[in-house]
Amino acid sequence: MLTNLIIGVLASGDGGGTLLDVNPGLIFWTAITFIILVLILKRVAWKPILTALDNREKQIADSLNKAEQAKKDAQKILEENQASLAKAEEESKKIIDESRGFADNLKEQMLKESKDQQQKIIEDASAEIERKKNAAFEELKNQIAEISIIAAEKIMKENIDADKNKKIVEKYLTEISKN
Repeated sequence: MLTNLIIGVLASGDGGGTLLDVNPGLIFWTAITFIILVLILKRVAWKPILTALDNREKQIADSLNKAEQAKKDAQKILEENQASLAKAEEESKKIIDESRGFADNLKEQMLKESKDQQQKIIEDASAEIERKKNAAFEELKNQIAEISIIAAEKIMKENIDADKNKKIVEKYLTEISKN
């Protein structure tokens, strides 16, 4: 199709001047204008455009480097935070273990003190019971001694025979057991 168009343009050489006509003078001046434009753009526009592109490329490279550095810094900070967190967790476990040990020691100490206090109370109560028992025994001995003296006095007053003395002692012993 393109070849048909080119043949059609070349075949129409009547100088009518359509848009698709090939005009060698126009081609020459168009090429000269294009070359001059390219030379002017090369001197005037290419350097600034290339400089702008180089600057943009450098900015992008710097931005990428800064982003990579920021990523490394963030990773480093993350690792430091994780290390700090692990250390804090380890310290908290250590504190908890120490607290448990302290609580266990305190519990054992309190139990020991309460057992010691309980033992002291028991010993004090036993001593008090023993003291009261001895006091009661002494009082009983005193009462028996008094009764014996009274019985002996009565026996002597009545100074009677042995059978009668025996009956009197039994009578007083029966009175003592009633009291």
